[in-house]
Amino acid sequence: MEPVKRLKRELIHKGAVVDYYADTVEVGGEVAVWDFVHHNGAAAVLPVDNEGKILMVRQYRNALDRFTLEIPAGKLDTPDEPTLECATRELEEETGYKAGKIEYLLSINTNVAIFDENIDVYLATDLTKGEMHLDPMEEINVERYELSELQDMIFKGELKDSKTVAAINAYAVMLYKNMIR
Repeated sequence: MEPVKRLKRELIHKGAVVDYYADTVEVGGEVAVWDFVHHNGAAAVLPVDNEGKILMVRQYRNALDRFTLEIPAGKLDTPDEPTLECATRELEEETGYKAGKIEYLLSINTNVAIFDENIDVYLATDLTKGEMHLDPMEEINVERYELSELQDMIFKGELKDSKTVAAINAYAVMLYKNMIR
């Protein structure tokens, strides 16, 4: 493989959530400009209630101009915020539930072609109901689903959010592995 050398990184726009850069790179003697989007990171949580149902949030996503069904998630408040802290906060803010047990499930990079965003995903169990703490511009509905229902939605193309698809599939594999042991 040809080595890739970054010659320059230029900030084009500093946004509220992401920063957009133009990277000048050299590949195989050729020079090109590639887009790069920096994100400080995020955390997400797959909450499973005491009946084995998965709590999902339905919220409006401007980029898609529609409501989506997702696991609770949010960006880190600071680049060095522990993702476990962020996941715990987002679970309570978006669903009103607190977890008696929360454990690491997996990490994903959402779009490796242009983003450096990393999302650590946690599994939350032993849930107790509390109060939602939504941001002023958030409108979220909490819905409960069986794992099989969510898997059907994934394979029908109805559930496309990458962190949600990855979390649901990782959870299903985890359950399967525990079942055959």
